[in-house]
Amino acid sequence: MYWWCRFDGQTELPNNHDIFNTEDVISWLQHESVLQGGELTAWPKLLNGDNQMLSWVQETKRLNKKVEGHFPGASERTLAKLKLLGTDCDHEAMTGQEALTRLMQGYTVSLRHSSIRPDLEILVKELIELGVQKFDRFFFTTDGSHPFFYENGMTDELIKIAIYHGTPLIDAYNMASYNIARYYNMEHLHGSIATGRIANINILESKNNPTPISVLAKGKWIKQDGKDKNDSSSIDWDKYQISPLNLKWTLQEDDLSFSTSNGINLLNNVITKPYESSIDLSSDELSFEHDECFLMMVARDGSWRINTLVKGFAQHLGGFASSYSGTGDILIIGKRKIDMLIAFERMQAIGGGMVLAEENHILHEIPLPLTGIMSDLDIGFLIKDEKKMIELLKERGFKYNDPAFTLLFFSATHLPFIGLTPSGLYDVKNSKVLVFPTKREN
Repeated sequence: MYWWCRFDGQTELPNNHDIFNTEDVISWLQHESVLQGGELTAWPKLLNGDNQMLSWVQETKRLNKKVEGHFPGASERTLAKLKLLGTDCDHEAMTGQEALTRLMQGYTVSLRHSSIRPDLEILVKELIELGVQKFDRFFFTTDGSHPFFYENGMTDELIKIAIYHGTPLIDAYNMASYNIARYYNMEHLHGSIATGRIANINILESKNNPTPISVLAKGKWIKQDGKDKNDSSSIDWDKYQISPLNLKWTLQEDDLSFSTSNGINLLNNVITKPYESSIDLSSDELSFEHDECFLMMVARDGSWRINTLVKGFAQHLGGFASSYSGTGDILIIGKRKIDMLIAFERMQAIGGGMVLAEENHILHEIPLPLTGIMSDLDIGFLIKDEKKMIELLKERGFKYNDPAFTLLFFSATHLPFIGLTPSGLYDVKNSKVLVFPTKREN
């Protein structure tokens, strides 16, 4: 397994500089399993002369490792500057022209097809229309999508899309294998069937159908003649100190007190803007006639909470609690305080996860017993659980396609325009905290 060392630096954490310090970042970069630095969401800091960020990029390059960009909407001029500063690849092209512009600036281009940006079809079609005939400097990414997105496959689905829309056959396969190995300087281990390479072999029924009928991984059959082979191996998570979430605190009645009119307006899966509410916050239940909900973030250790509002998440939501979030803290959303409390208490009892409650009972839950952020289920079962949760949330007014990304990005400060962070409700554009955390007694 290989990793990257993320160059973010914009998340508003009270101890941000303690966590993201040069000593630890350089230590990670030097680890043999770390292949790249990035993605570089904090690129404005780099362009504005941040010496710490520059030193991280320079050290990455000195180690002959890659720097991944995060440059949505970047101009050609900005792309040129960031290329000169050391970035190697970017996955934020949303059109064929944007992908071609990156290619002409010397970037390797990662073509994204994710649950919130399923762009591969348009990228391939437009690149071919623009005259691109070789795809040796492109590869695929699903950009960290959640399990439901992989119901019909993962890399094989991307190869299918590329082939269907005119990519040369060998290029479609290379974008999922050889191109990646070559880019990361791992061609001696991966990307081709040859002497000395790690023997991961997919056996196909037809070269036009990339879904394998048999898979041989490191000398063992994972799938054979269309049938999955039983794998009796399991991971001893306790050995790695990965265990269920153990919250040693509980919510009190006073915690569910809301007074601020400042809130988050959700515009799509991940983009937000500030808004000011005019609804009455004194009651224990909000009207189902509008799409505003109570929203809380509570510190994982129970030391603080932030109470605000969210508009556009759902219209008929009783209570929803999640230990899956961008900061690892607890998110609680809903119209009815009693349902919010029930959802939280159930999430606490199962050792972390996502819980939906309505009219005083649990509708659905996804346990995440690995520190409150990961499931130990087989991917097939997890996909079913997540699809059911998405369906229930959509029935209650969630208008987008990936609520787990919404939970993850509530705390993001590299996207416009407002985030719910441990430092408070943060106005990204104006670098201002609108609602500060409230200390609480455990």
